[in-house]
Parts: sequence; structure tokens; C-alpha cells
Amino acid sequence: MSNAAKSTFRAYVEAARHGTLPSGFFADAAQINVVHPFNDMTPETYADTFLAQLRASFQHLTRTDYIAFGGTCDSQTWVTSTGYYTGHFAAPFLGIQPTGTLAHLRFGEFHRMENGAAVESYIYIDLPELMIAAGQWPIAESPGKDRGYTGYLAGPITQNGLQWHTNDPGRSTSSVEMVTAMLRSLATEDQAWRPYWHDDMLWYGPAAFGSFIGIENFAGFQVPFEQTFSEWIGGSVPGSETKHFARFADGDYIASGGWPSLNCVQAKPFLGQPVTENRLYMRVCDWWRREGDLLIENWVFVDIPHVLLQLGVDVFGDLESAA
Repeated sequence: MSNAAKSTFRAYVEAARHGTLPSGFFADAAQINVVHPFNDMTPETYADTFLAQLRASFQHLTRTDYIAFGGTCDSQTWVTSTGYYTGHFAAPFLGIQPTGTLAHLRFGEFHRMENGAAVESYIYIDLPELMIAAGQWPIAESPGKDRGYTGYLAGPITQNGLQWHTNDPGRSTSSVEMVTAMLRSLATEDQAWRPYWHDDMLWYGPAAFGSFIGIENFAGFQVPFEQTFSEWIGGSVPGSETKHFARFADGDYIASGGWPSLNCVQAKPFLGQPVTENRLYMRVCDWWRREGDLLIENWVFVDIPHVLLQLGVDVFGDLESAA
């Protein structure tokens, strides 16, 4: 992992704390992918549309990155972080009406670095979390409705998520191998993923799914969720139309993402929507922290508005119609 890339990213993170975008962080021709409804953006539209809207809607905007690190995947250099934007929600944002109170907006970012600049970026925002907190999420049903927690999600228990130092490359390699083996064990009848997790695991899920502590509580969500779909295909499987843009680790921290990274066929009602037997494509990313030889914390994003759009539900269009 290039220490220069980490240094450049650290400057970006520290500038972003006060809503500033450092000049030159994005290459002129950078491809920036942001969750629906923003989608494909350029450095100019990212600054003038996404960030400008954010600053206009949330007064006193600040940003807290509680995990940040870097790594290498397929000889490419990547950096990543996740945390929260915080501000006084004073003006409409994407049709979401302001609450007039302090509000949080969870984010996660991945940037591929070349020659000191980001050339390819993926930016996840948990917009449903903001909408639920504001009482404006139009979907009554969720996979973890009766058991999951929805609200502000904490950073690492160990409070050491900012990995600006150099870590042991061997440890990083074993961390990637651990996560890759665990992911290959998902959607198995014998729940083969279980041995990779601590009994007291924390799964910080997307807001419309909920978050869970303890392996049995997580299984109570994960198993029914897997059974809602058939023909799970993840990662870079030939002909699947999905791929992970990166998976890398920095010591005990691991990150992975895809745009989309999963596709599956809807077999049961999902998010209040009837069975369509459509093949759905999910933009997903994760950060994990391992403790010893087990995974213990996992922060997850799914671009749920994009999934709902494939089911014929435009949550932002519905908000604008109701305004």
C-alpha cells in the first residue's frame, strides 16, 4: 500500500471534516459513482450538485470519518472511509422535508488512486436512514422490522478505525482471505459463515434492514433474508453482470464493494413489494474489523432506493409528488 496515497487521503478526510473538498483530490476525468438518485457524476457535478445540496440543506455541516484506511487490490491502490455527515437539517434535501433539528447522514467512500489523485470513486449514502429518522420513509416493511435496530451507528468499539500508520502486510493478506472465505459461505444451507464470526458480533446494517448484535440475532435476520431470493450470484462470476470493484485490507480492517456486487431473483415479498421474479442488482459495500481470528464488527451499505427502483418504486419521485 502506498503511504503517499494514505497521506493524500488523510488530507482529504481532514479537509472534509468542515465540508471542504481539497483541490486536486479528484483527477479531472475521474468517474464518480454515487447512490441513487445521483448515480454517475463528474468531479464538477459532485461538487456543484451533491456537496452543494448537502451544504445548502444542512447548516453547520461537519463530517466524522471513524474508519479510514487503504490497501491494494489487483495491483491497484485504493483508499476508503466511512462515518457520518452531521448538520442542522434546515432545508429540503432530495424532497426530504427538513426537521429543523440536528440530523445525521451516514456515508462510505472508496477511491482508486493514481498519480496522487482519485480516478474512480464509489460513494454510498444511507438515505433511508435519514428518511426514517425524519419520519418520511414510505416503505412500512423491512427484513429486520421486528428485531433490528435503526438509528445512529457507532464506529469501532476499539476506537482505532483511522489506520494512518503502516500495518503488517501479512496480517492484511490474511484478513482479506478470512473475509473472502466467509463471503463464499453465505447463502448456504448449513450456515457455513458462522465459524468466521465472534458470538458477540455487531452487524451494522442499512437502515431499511436494521442492525443486530449477537450471532443468533444476526442469523435471525440473515437466514430469512437469504431465503427471500434465489439464484444468489456475487462477485466477478462470468456472465453475472456483477463484480467487486475492490476488496482489500489494512491490518485488522477489511473493505469490499461492488457496483453492483450481487444479483439474485426475488422469490418472496421484499420491502413491502410483491414477488416479481425479477433479477435484482444490488450495489453493496462493507467494512469489517477482525479481533484475533474472528470477525466482530461489520458496517454495511446497500443502495436500497436503487433496488426499489428496479421493483417499480421511486421513493424520491413519491416524495416530490407529495410535496
